[in-house]
Amino acid sequence: MRLLLMSDTHLPRRARALPAPLLDEIPRADVVFHAGDWVDTATLDLLESRSRRLVAVYGNNDGPELRSRLPEVAYADLGGLRFAVVHETGPARGREARCAADFPGVDVLVFGHSHIPWDTTAPGGLRLLNPGSPTDRRHQPHCTYLTTTITNGRLTDVALHRLPRRG
Repeated sequence: MRLLLMSDTHLPRRARALPAPLLDEIPRADVVFHAGDWVDTATLDLLESRSRRLVAVYGNNDGPELRSRLPEVAYADLGGLRFAVVHETGPARGREARCAADFPGVDVLVFGHSHIPWDTTAPGGLRLLNPGSPTDRRHQPHCTYLTTTITNGRLTDVALHRLPRRG
């Protein structure tokens, strides 16, 4: 099962559209995750129409219309793994222990907010993944997203993809 993870698209404030390489990945994914800060409903409509399955939440920059359509936390059981998606997890210091306590029984936590790619495993086995942002790199060298595969109940081939800089 192939997964595509993104967050913090901030459209149309940070970019006019999602980058073409990211859009090209959507039909290849069995499940698309978005960890919030959409800003516009058009991006949600686009991902709903192009994704086989979308697991998504709202973020702190998302207004009432997005909040009425999306949960603050989403859960999905996929390929023998329990996923949770949330926008904010708090400061980096202590994140693993805090998230392991906040999300018992979860195998993989997808989150956003910082625009900083993150891939760690908490004591006890919770995998924390932040795909960064495909449209707003902030202080990062590149805009990014993640792909991964579930094989025999395990995450495999976790890959951070760098997007070309906009002109």
